[in-house]
Amino acid sequence: MNMQTSAVVAPPAPRGLAQMQLPIVMMRDILLKTMFRKNANLVSDIAAAICLPIPVTQELVDMAREQKLLEATGTLNANSGNEMGYQLTDAGRARALDALSQSEYYGAMPVPLDVYREQVERQSIRNIMVTRQQLTQAMGHLILPDSLLDHLGPAVSAGRSILMYGPPGNGKSSISNGIRDALGDCVYVPRAIEYAGQVITVYDPIVHTAVEEEAEDPNALRRPRRFDTRYVKCERPTVVTGGELSLSMLDLVYNPTARTYQAPLQLKSTGGIFIVDDLGRQAEPPQALVNRWIVPLEEGRDILALQSGEKFEVPFDTLVIFSTNFHPNEIFDQAALRRIFFKIKIDGPDQENFLKIFALVARKKGVPLDEATLVHLLKTKYPTIDNVYANYQPVFLIDQMMAICDFEGIPYQMSPDLIDRAWANMFVKDEEIVK
Repeated sequence: MNMQTSAVVAPPAPRGLAQMQLPIVMMRDILLKTMFRKNANLVSDIAAAICLPIPVTQELVDMAREQKLLEATGTLNANSGNEMGYQLTDAGRARALDALSQSEYYGAMPVPLDVYREQVERQSIRNIMVTRQQLTQAMGHLILPDSLLDHLGPAVSAGRSILMYGPPGNGKSSISNGIRDALGDCVYVPRAIEYAGQVITVYDPIVHTAVEEEAEDPNALRRPRRFDTRYVKCERPTVVTGGELSLSMLDLVYNPTARTYQAPLQLKSTGGIFIVDDLGRQAEPPQALVNRWIVPLEEGRDILALQSGEKFEVPFDTLVIFSTNFHPNEIFDQAALRRIFFKIKIDGPDQENFLKIFALVARKKGVPLDEATLVHLLKTKYPTIDNVYANYQPVFLIDQMMAICDFEGIPYQMSPDLIDRAWANMFVKDEEIVK
């Protein structure tokens, strides 16, 4: 999906060291460590490695030269664009090794937390406007009642928390993914942020999908304005967790070897969606998980802690979607439910929509429909379960019939007998097993 819902303002590139708002010693040490680790000696290569504009990088290099940590190696050959080369002095190499012993972090210069907050506001999930048409298009592969979109639309546009509940197998996870697709635009994710001299890595290729930038045309009269390359332009992120979610995943992760931090899941999902699937299946009680979210959900800020115990605030700008098969009153108290802004029940389809789903799945999988089989299914099989339909059942039954046809060596087809055999695998008979 690529439905533009808002025009996100890109982070402006810094024009000088004074605009960086980072400790000078930290910037100098990252420069030295990067040159040492990457064996970079041209300003253009160094600038690409630390993700700063060439003029700002040159300022940093000149400062390190004044401190006798770098020295010029002279003009290089034409292949390097006649750039001046630089290398670490003995003092610079010693300083780089000392800095590496304190923190292994090198490469992209981090973004100060306060500067990152400004970018979060520019690309807030609450700034987007999703129309009915966009939501319908994103969920075009699903058969949903119009009344469901009536509830989902305002919830997504508000960028507030959503609780989807109802019987299993009715597409709560698919709906969550459809909401993600409806967002459509891009945000800028920092490679790392800085707080109190500590580096916290944020960009994660597993979570974030980078968007390729168009190559610049050197002959163009107007070149596109470059953004701060300490950020990566990405699709709005989506973090999906299930039964494995624990409270520890919502805290900073400290790497004692590198002496750096990794952002928790909710910080990585900033500007996007955090889906908590199968709520109630985690080792942590659902009430405990939601209690952890109370302040973030209400105030749009989260509180994290460093190894030292120092606590600090970070932006909390994510659309949290809780999905559960339990009734909310069974797993939450009323105070917790009050903090979740939208509560939407996802029921199974009625008979008409069930048949639409069944026909859609059969056509997609190349299994011809058979009227006698459908009549047998609706009149004989479903009355045994009080005519309760679920969205997963058409896929299950058709896949079962296809597997039987493969085994029997016959073309894909439907028949009352095949439906009976498929049906036998959909439920487990409630009976006592004699041991």
